[in-house]
Amino acid sequence: MADKAALVTGASSGIGLAIARTLGEMGYGLTMVARRPAKLEEAAAGLEAEGIELQAIAADVAEEDQIVGVVKRHEERYGRMDVLINNAGVGFGELGEGLTTKRVDMQLAVNLRSIFLFYRESIPMLKKAGEEHGSALVVNLSSISGIRGEAFLSVYSATKHGVVGFTQAMNKELGQMGIRNTAFCPGFVDTPMTDFIKEHVPAEEMMRPEDMAAAVRFLLEVSPGCMVPEIQFEQPGGLQLPGVG
Repeated sequence: MADKAALVTGASSGIGLAIARTLGEMGYGLTMVARRPAKLEEAAAGLEAEGIELQAIAADVAEEDQIVGVVKRHEERYGRMDVLINNAGVGFGELGEGLTTKRVDMQLAVNLRSIFLFYRESIPMLKKAGEEHGSALVVNLSSISGIRGEAFLSVYSATKHGVVGFTQAMNKELGQMGIRNTAFCPGFVDTPMTDFIKEHVPAEEMMRPEDMAAAVRFLLEVSPGCMVPEIQFEQPGGLQLPGVG
C-alpha cells in the first residue's frame, strides 16, 4: 500500500484526471471521485494500466451522505490523507433576470457546499499528516471568475469567490497544523466544461489541464515553510467572455 494518499474529486476527466495522474506518478495512493460511473471507471482503468494504485468511487458531491461515505471509504482503504483536491464543479450561463433556481442550487451545492463538507470530514486525517510531515495540502479549484465576476456567469462567479474566501479562512485555521491550502484560479482550460465558449476562444489558445497538475506538483515540492494561498492562471494578454445582453 502507498505510504501517502490523496483524494481527488471531479477526477474522471479534465483537470481532475490530470492532477490524479500526476499524484499517482508521485507515488500517492488515489481515491478518484466523480459522478458518472462509466466515465470514472474508464479513467481509472487508464491510470491503473499505468501502474497507479487507486480506488474509484462514483458519488454525487451535492449529497452530504455521499461525501461522508467517500471520505470513510478513503480512510478504510489508505488510513491517511496527505492531499485533498476539491476539483468537482459545475457552471451554467444565465442572466440575472432569468436565473433558474435548480441551477443556482446545484452550483452552490457542488462548487461551494461540497468543499465545506469534504474539509469537515477530512480534517482529522489531514491533521495527522500535517503533524507527521508538515506538508498536508488541500487545493480548491476556484476560477479567474472567483477574482473578478463575469457577466452571464454570476452565480458561478459568486461560488468561486466563496472558494477563495474559504481557502483564506482555512489557512488561518489550519496553517499552524501543517495543512496548507491553495485556491487555483484559472482562466479558460481546455476541458469539456469550456466547450460552451470554444467558438469564441479556440481550444488551442486555452490552458491545458496538465498546467494545473504541474502546479500541484510544485506545491508538493516546496518546503513546509512555504505556503501559497492562491495561484492565478491567465492566457497571455488576457481573455474575456464576449459581451451578453
